[in-house]
Amino acid sequence: MALDNNISIEFTAEEVAQMREAIKTINTVLQGKAINLTPDERRQYGSIADRNKVLVDKAKFYMESMPETLPRTIDKEEFDRDYVARQQLEAPLRELAAVMEKMSDTKTLLDFDNFQATLAYYRYVKYLAGQNEPGTTSIYQDMSLHYKGGRPAAEKAPESTPPTAAE
Repeated sequence: MALDNNISIEFTAEEVAQMREAIKTINTVLQGKAINLTPDERRQYGSIADRNKVLVDKAKFYMESMPETLPRTIDKEEFDRDYVARQQLEAPLRELAAVMEKMSDTKTLLDFDNFQATLAYYRYVKYLAGQNEPGTTSIYQDMSLHYKGGRPAAEKAPESTPPTAAE
């Protein structure tokens, strides 16, 4: 009885090269502009919620329509550059998040299929080693090193069945 296969796809070498080239292009555009924060800095600076983006939009409107209310401590030209750059990054970030989700979900199903086939192979090699089939004992012993107590935790039935590629 064949194992269930949740997904079956292939990428050509050209498609993989196209994905890598697209990522390279993005990294080239960001060269010298992108910042890499530490985890502590990410917590320190946080992110502004949607309601605070509305507040920033209102402040920009008032700064422009009533410039006399702008304190001298605010560099309006720098504020405007930051504002425009933030807007320019928002749409690509949303698009990349969707791409990341597609790639991650696809990889999850590929990993699941590979692991289920690996478990079936391991169980069969274990059976063959128990039957003294030549060459299988060393395979079984090598693979069993990856399991605590000789049985992988993932060998248990999954809590839920993953969706099929058609879903």
